Amino acid sequence: MRIPGRKPASKARALQRQPLGGPLAAADREPRFYYKGNRIKQLRAFCYAAKLGTLSRAAEALFLSQPSISLQIGALEAELGARLLERSGRRVQLTREGEALYEIARPLVEGLDGLDGEFRTRLQGLDAGELTIAAGSSTIHYLLPQLVKTYRERHPQVRLKLSPVTGVDGLALLRQDAVDFAVGSMIDVPTDLSYEPVYHFDPMLITPLDHPLAARRNLRLEDLSPYGLILPPRRLTTFRLVDLIFQQRKVPYRVAFEVGGWDVIKQYVAMGLGISIVTAICLSPSDRLAVHNMRQYFPQRSYGVVIRKGKYLSPQARAFIDLIRPNLFARRDYYEAGHSER
Repeated sequence: MRIPGRKPASKARALQRQPLGGPLAAADREPRFYYKGNRIKQLRAFCYAAKLGTLSRAAEALFLSQPSISLQIGALEAELGARLLERSGRRVQLTREGEALYEIARPLVEGLDGLDGEFRTRLQGLDAGELTIAAGSSTIHYLLPQLVKTYRERHPQVRLKLSPVTGVDGLALLRQDAVDFAVGSMIDVPTDLSYEPVYHFDPMLITPLDHPLAARRNLRLEDLSPYGLILPPRRLTTFRLVDLIFQQRKVPYRVAFEVGGWDVIKQYVAMGLGISIVTAICLSPSDRLAVHNMRQYFPQRSYGVVIRKGKYLSPQARAFIDLIRPNLFARRDYYEAGHSER
């Protein structure tokens, strides 16, 4: 029996399924694709997949199933209306849109993942934690000693580690977050890294005291051609820079031999085994060498701090960088111009 004023059950259920405010046309409804309704989970799945290269590795790192990772990323792509990852077999690669999102999302995800440790560090202050810095041997030997001494005096409880690496090895450690930052010299700055130069040193020709070039004035680049150069290994910046300048000016030159370490190069030059072009950072008044400034031909070398873009700097790292120069890599306003050496 139908009770007056009561709608049939089927109609009541139909009305309950309609959105509040009355029925909407399909085109007017704003689609929602949230997978389990958690944007943080989606961004974390996306960042881990982009960083590790496969959905399966991202799933292992997050203790989830691979289908869950795929669903999270798919929901994120649907919400943003853009393809973020290109799948090629098991591996994934960032699209142009994915690269833009990754640059924004990675520091957010890393900040959240490191929240517990950061909170404990803030409570304990700087008298705890650790700091790892990548640097070449010349930087460790000539540039960092006084900085390290001051840092140890101010923060004796911080476990400080200097990783003596250069070139691509140092960049790899930065990208893997195996070090907090690097200190050294860079000419070409990759787009995923930030470099702030702080110190500048002139290029210097060094020869034995009794060398024919020792007493010469106004040396030309051509004057170096008859003599063999002792240079660092060709994978390092100094060799590439010397080669570039000679090639650009079409001046012939020859390399006597390659050897690593400024001190070793200075020793071999003093022994009369060749001449070299070094950076003034490694020279001291006690060196028994003839020295000529070659800034007319070679550019100054800058030394500074390198970090991965979007990298969160711990209080320990921030304190060391502030010793080099306060407010390096300070967060800028979106519209404020920033430094670039490229």
